[in-house]
Amino acid sequence: MKLNTNSNIYTVVYAAVVVVVVAFLLAFVSTALKSKSDANVENDTKKQILASLGQRNVADADVEATWDKYIVADLVVDTAGNIVNEGKEKDQAGFRINRRDIKPENNALPVFVATVEGQTKYVLPLTGKGLWGPVWGYLAVDADGQTVFGAFFNHESETAGLGAEIKADYFQEQFKGKKLEDAATGDVLTVVKNGKVEKPQTQADGISGATLTGNGVAAMLADGVNMYRPYLQKLNP
Repeated sequence: MKLNTNSNIYTVVYAAVVVVVVAFLLAFVSTALKSKSDANVENDTKKQILASLGQRNVADADVEATWDKYIVADLVVDTAGNIVNEGKEKDQAGFRINRRDIKPENNALPVFVATVEGQTKYVLPLTGKGLWGPVWGYLAVDADGQTVFGAFFNHESETAGLGAEIKADYFQEQFKGKKLEDAATGDVLTVVKNGKVEKPQTQADGISGATLTGNGVAAMLADGVNMYRPYLQKLNP
């Protein structure tokens, strides 16, 4: 019996077989590459955390060695400032918390403890919303729990040449030495409109033409630091 390739049944069966085969191949490729993809994401996260500690542009081959050199512990704290994970194993507790899950209601905040030139630093992951999508960052704080040692910010879809500049070194470097809060005035670390810095101890200069992205970063800093404040206060009571 000759197969009628012009029939509707043939077309439907043929299309179904192609869909099944393609779906199988995609599933196979996805599974085969998952471990490599996860390793790349982990590597990139470590590079961003290290960047907040001043270790920028670390080569992929050097990430693990640099990470082991600077990162001492990987903690989880609650919104009351208590350490909730028993151990201090790196790449385990806080490292496994997705940045999208860093919310007060989840009551699990990652903290990375580092040592730079013999001085203890605390890296706080932050997450927020920019003009077009998510923004996030890592804020490294001195042992006093108040002074910014370094910062790194990233984004998903901010405008190139404008909001995307939060990823640029010149924007991030200005956070060094600023205070999370001015004890005298109560002013908190924030980003202001470009050229409008009046309180350099707590204000960072925004990017020209990217006010809304700057507002998103300011909100992220305010919300994030507020979540971590109980823990930071316990560092230097």
